[in-house]
Amino acid sequence: MKKILIGILLLSSAAVFSADSVTIGVINIQQVLDSIKEGKRVTSKLKKSFDNKKKTIKKEEEKLKKKRDDLMKQASLLSAEARGKKERELQADFMKLQQQTMGYQKEIQKQEAELKKPILEKIKKIVDQVSQKSGVDFTVEVSASPVVFAKSKKDLTEEVIKIYDSKYK
Repeated sequence: MKKILIGILLLSSAAVFSADSVTIGVINIQQVLDSIKEGKRVTSKLKKSFDNKKKTIKKEEEKLKKKRDDLMKQASLLSAEARGKKERELQADFMKLQQQTMGYQKEIQKQEAELKKPILEKIKKIVDQVSQKSGVDFTVEVSASPVVFAKSKKDLTEEVIKIYDSKYK
């Protein structure tokens, strides 16, 4: 029994000693995407697409608002049946606009995923290289798993940005 306790103590002290020498690499992928030239081009393309869709939605909203205002002006002159029909049409148009907006959001998300996927794959390779070169034991993405405290950590973000832009012009 005494030998088992001594063995456990030796193993736990070995774990403590090895944990002291662990260096954590941290990286901010969003900062990398925002800083690299290819990421800026993708962001610009997505913004242009978003702005075009936003403009279309804005026009449709203005049409609906005008329709609603016209209905309110005519409401007292219309029969209950005619007013009800126009209100249902307005409601249907509003629902259609909501569906169109959700469709646009999905399109933008899909486009973003398609445009960023190859960049993220390249970044992953560079992160692996920089992590090995820097001698860190493991690397975490700060927004996914923020490191509140680590005795020894190294930020690899700037190095990854520098290598990415030099490698992929």
